[in-house]
Amino acid sequence: MRGPAWTEQRVDEIIGTLLRIGVIVAAALVLSGGVLYLVRHGSTFPDYRAFHGEPAYLRGVSGILSAARTLDGPGLIQLGLLVLLATPLVRVAFSVLAFALQRDRTYVVVTSIVLAVLFYSLAAGGR
Repeated sequence: MRGPAWTEQRVDEIIGTLLRIGVIVAAALVLSGGVLYLVRHGSTFPDYRAFHGEPAYLRGVSGILSAARTLDGPGLIQLGLLVLLATPLVRVAFSVLAFALQRDRTYVVVTSIVLAVLFYSLAAGGR
């Protein structure tokens, strides 16, 4: 699809679809993880006297993917949150592609800078 097929309306429709799919997939993952967690641990009582953060295996992407593969409830919840975080990144990356196909160099440069800032903020946030 080159030239006239990449109209602003078509790009907007694709971006809207990307955002909807990302949010729906994220919600489905979080919901299924929550249901699995409640099925397996719903009868336990929480200890509110001490704060217990996420286990170490859920603090990195590889651990989250491994946990989600085994249908671990918290792993699926974390994966859903990762998908939710990735959705705007995919939207901006697609925008770079769409602007490039439309041969709009100014927007390619500006959108690439936005994408670089998003990636940098994600990478620097983990430190």
